Amino acid sequence: MKKLDLYIIKKYFATFFFTVCIISMIAVVIDFSEKVGKFIDKPVTTKEIIFDYYLNFIPWINGLLWPLFAMIAVIFFTSRMAKDSEIIPMLSAGISYNRILVPYIIASSMIAGLLWYGNNYLIPKTTKVKNEFEHKYIKSSTKTMSSDIHCYINPNEKIYLRYFRKRDTSGQIFRIETFKDNKLVSFVKANRIKLKTPPNRWTLFSFEERKFDGMQDSLLVAKGGKKDTTINLTVDDFIKNTRVMENMTSSSLREYITREHARGLDTANAHVLELNRRNADPFTIIILTLIGVAIASRKTRGGIGLHLAIGIVTGSAYVILSRFASTFVSNLNFSPVLGVWIPNIVFGIIAFVLVMRAQK
Repeated sequence: MKKLDLYIIKKYFATFFFTVCIISMIAVVIDFSEKVGKFIDKPVTTKEIIFDYYLNFIPWINGLLWPLFAMIAVIFFTSRMAKDSEIIPMLSAGISYNRILVPYIIASSMIAGLLWYGNNYLIPKTTKVKNEFEHKYIKSSTKTMSSDIHCYINPNEKIYLRYFRKRDTSGQIFRIETFKDNKLVSFVKANRIKLKTPPNRWTLFSFEERKFDGMQDSLLVAKGGKKDTTINLTVDDFIKNTRVMENMTSSSLREYITREHARGLDTANAHVLELNRRNADPFTIIILTLIGVAIASRKTRGGIGLHLAIGIVTGSAYVILSRFASTFVSNLNFSPVLGVWIPNIVFGIIAFVLVMRAQK
């Protein structure tokens, strides 16, 4: 690398990590002001607040905002370089604009690599500690499904439960249907079901069992009777951790997705979305860096203020588009992979156009 490359890379890193420190401090202050009342009311120690919560809160918030931090940092120091007439002499000396972009790409790629590792392995571990603290002292992150539960327990078996009570692990109006070649071959109904032996040994009360073989069927009714049976169903299947995705490393996420798909469930779409988001965000840093350079390298009367305003608007547009794409995935059965990468595709095109039209 040339001295010019090292000069720009040093400026990038210094401005980026300074931005990270400042905004992280602001985020901690804002979060503390919102939660200080709950900290006072709960039997929590200062050590737990600092080491269990805020030291793990900082990686979590940075994992979400690093792409925007990168754009702000690039706009800030590049605008300063343009204002101090550092870029025009580079171009006048015969250095091509594309050559000037090389150190920006190198620096942003290094930061993107850090974010990729953090998103996939480090941040989920720290987030798990943070979420456990919040679950204990601030707000519960679990939700129990208690009524009208429909669920596939494997590709060929589906259950229905009208009511479920967590306190005594029992349910009312239970039905399990078994399919073969997309045809119903048997079902079992019970007025009541109760967990007998963890994890999946259940007792059926007042059950009815019916089997189908072509045009013939057999019926077994045991009113008032009971039957012990093993079902691929545990109490944990009724209890959902709303933040379980955040607590999983990417390896655990892939295992969970495979397990859910093996059970014939489509509920893993949100987990596929999260897995792809972790891989897409690092590329966002490179794309927003190119946009930031193209915006800030032109010397204007508005200076740094105008460039930062344009950068904030661009970053906000990216966040809005990302949220729209996530909503489409969740509610319209949109492809999770495409939903995550659409913002990068759109802003990648914008970055290409801006670089082509940048002052050269």
